[in-house]
Amino acid sequence: MSYRHITFAAAVLCTALNVPAGAEPRAVIELFTSQGCSSCPPADKLLGELSHDPSLLTMSLAVDYWDYLGWKDTLALHGHSNRERAYANARGDREVYTPQAVINGVVHVLGSDKAAIEKAIAETQDTALTLPVTIAVADGKVSVKVPAARDGHGSGEVWLCPITAETPVAIGRGENGGKTLTYKNVVRRWIKLGDWNGTAQNFSVAVADLPNSNVSLQDINRLTVVLQSGVAAKPGVMLGAATTTLR
Repeated sequence: MSYRHITFAAAVLCTALNVPAGAEPRAVIELFTSQGCSSCPPADKLLGELSHDPSLLTMSLAVDYWDYLGWKDTLALHGHSNRERAYANARGDREVYTPQAVINGVVHVLGSDKAAIEKAIAETQDTALTLPVTIAVADGKVSVKVPAARDGHGSGEVWLCPITAETPVAIGRGENGGKTLTYKNVVRRWIKLGDWNGTAQNFSVAVADLPNSNVSLQDINRLTVVLQSGVAAKPGVMLGAATTTLR
């Protein structure tokens, strides 16, 4: 079949990357994917390949809106479905589908199209990721530093994402039934560290607070932080991002 696509009338509110902590990536790539979509495995594989590029910060966001087709995605978060819809609402195009890659928060392309992803990176490179956000883990605490806006004006939200760098999943039913697929840089939850007001700010969270009822600390081996303009219901351009290993 062709790539999975669905249109919504309104938005609903709601990687492993080997970039050293403090490095400035040239792009954040969010892949909206589903275990129940036969068109997604090539995109999942491509995301894994892109994760080897130290200048790219990749994130796999499993959605749940195809669960009704016969297989419940074991990595999906409903918030990922909401986030994808929020992006569509922000762009004004109502385009929500799998596999969809959102580049630097502003451009979407087919997630299995490497050339389109590279083109989107080039198109957004001058305006995205202009602030050097840093993240570090020490003494049982995750610390994030966000610098002041370079023009003196700015606002956004700071989000921390606990990530599973790699996990194989045996698909029991549905369009990928019988396959074992490996997912890279799987986002397990979103933790809002706070609102950024354009000034230099520090944020922190205890490592013990990273798990929740859906994910254990053993499943978390990477942390990614993003500074994004706008709000969760209407996200904008990625202003800064960083990633580090947890262990």
